[in-house]
Amino acid sequence: MTKLAVYPGTFDPITNGHMNIIQRALAVFDELDIAIAINPRKAPLFTVEERVTLIRDSLVASNVDMKRIHIHHLDGLLVDYAAKVKAQAIVRGLRAVSDFEYEFQMASINRKLNPTIETFFMMTDEGHFYISSQTVKEVAFHQGCVKGLVPATVEKQLHKKYGVPSPASKTYCKPKE
Repeated sequence: MTKLAVYPGTFDPITNGHMNIIQRALAVFDELDIAIAINPRKAPLFTVEERVTLIRDSLVASNVDMKRIHIHHLDGLLVDYAAKVKAQAIVRGLRAVSDFEYEFQMASINRKLNPTIETFFMMTDEGHFYISSQTVKEVAFHQGCVKGLVPATVEKQLHKKYGVPSPASKTYCKPKE
């Protein structure tokens, strides 16, 4: 039986922290369904279609085996979606203790709604624990350097959305003096 996990998130945009969790989850599970969720409390910068493209392009550029990846839009309850795609688990990335409290509540309600689907928490690597999509958008909005925070394809799209310095420019990511 194929071990399938769902990795949900808004991925607005996908960050190197997300990429880290995806690559490590693929070491545990045979397949990973990346479920792009709509969060009514957040105003997305990228459309769902743009996020699908950014995720796919970022994974391809990282040589991820795309036969093991599914990318879908999540509408409704996560646990219902996981059951629909026949996933055995939900993967959630954690950066800090503050993430755990919220994620623990969500895992508990998901277990109550469907006790057959497990939740796996994965700590992001230490080099990525401070990265969030929200922080990346704020840095890019204020013309800051996002190199190393997001995949190259996302960098380019942030440049288009916010007019951040181009990765090809001589002033991009120039150290402050």
